[in-house]
Amino acid sequence: MSKSVLAAAHFHDEAAAFAYLEEKLWPQGPVCPKCGGEGYALNGVKDKKGRERLGLKKCRACRSQFTLRIGTIFEDSHAPLHLWLQAIALMAASKKGISSNQLSRVLGVQLKTAWHMSHRIRLAMAPAGRMPPMGGAGRVVEIDETYHGKVANPAALRKDGKEFSKRGGKKRSGPANKRAIVALIERGGSARTFHVAEANTATVAKIVRENVDPESRVHTDASSLYKFVGREFAEHATVEHSMGEYVRFEENGAVHNNSCESYFSVFKRGMKGVYQHCSEKHLHRYLAEFDYRHNTRVALGMDDKARAEKLITQVVGKRLTYQTTDRPA
Repeated sequence: MSKSVLAAAHFHDEAAAFAYLEEKLWPQGPVCPKCGGEGYALNGVKDKKGRERLGLKKCRACRSQFTLRIGTIFEDSHAPLHLWLQAIALMAASKKGISSNQLSRVLGVQLKTAWHMSHRIRLAMAPAGRMPPMGGAGRVVEIDETYHGKVANPAALRKDGKEFSKRGGKKRSGPANKRAIVALIERGGSARTFHVAEANTATVAKIVRENVDPESRVHTDASSLYKFVGREFAEHATVEHSMGEYVRFEENGAVHNNSCESYFSVFKRGMKGVYQHCSEKHLHRYLAEFDYRHNTRVALGMDDKARAEKLITQVVGKRLTYQTTDRPA
């Protein structure tokens, strides 16, 4: 009988957690986050309560003391590192995500601690810097938009920030007052999603031009949002959903945007119940989470363990405090 992946020592022992992370983040030895100098271990140092300060290092150049927490998502967190590693493993492996409430129960921490940990991990999941264009000659990039959740109406809010009850009111359908999401997915490859204030031609065109190689073959539905594509990209093929057409087979392959539809299906199922009350200002973080799991899925050669280990390498330089949590990326 195989062991649980969470049975490893670094998920339960703090010293083992430090050793595991130091091996991943400092493969050539400790590096000072202040000056980049070489560090060495300070063993036996205790804090004011008589507890050993695990993972404490000192820089040979600037003489600063530091641990691997500095300059990472773990900085200034009171949560033990072994719990951080459990949270990373759970969020990396959960296809539809894991709520902060459930994370709180599993880890045995307060809800606000679990919420803040999960947002820091989502920040680590987000790509750093400008990404290279998607697609290229002969490659298909699918583009689609969807609408999720409800945009808060300031005029309909009570003093406590919640909306007034709308009993008896007519339920509105369609994109009105909903959060717009634009998805770009390279067929058989990676996904990039964007939360936008409004999915109009100008907004969509800007996103597509900045993220898709002009030599790409672009597949969309028949929406008027994508009329510019045919003039600026190698090929533009569409499917007419209003006529019941979802896939069409041609000489150079199938025309569809079902990869986008599949992504939206997983995303919305994950958000329902798990992140049902996600605030609009945090939506970009949840999209980064689902993008990361999609882009490191089994079909691209990564299992749960590899996905979590890759995520660990992305924790450096991504600091998130309680004061900056609500700011856009």
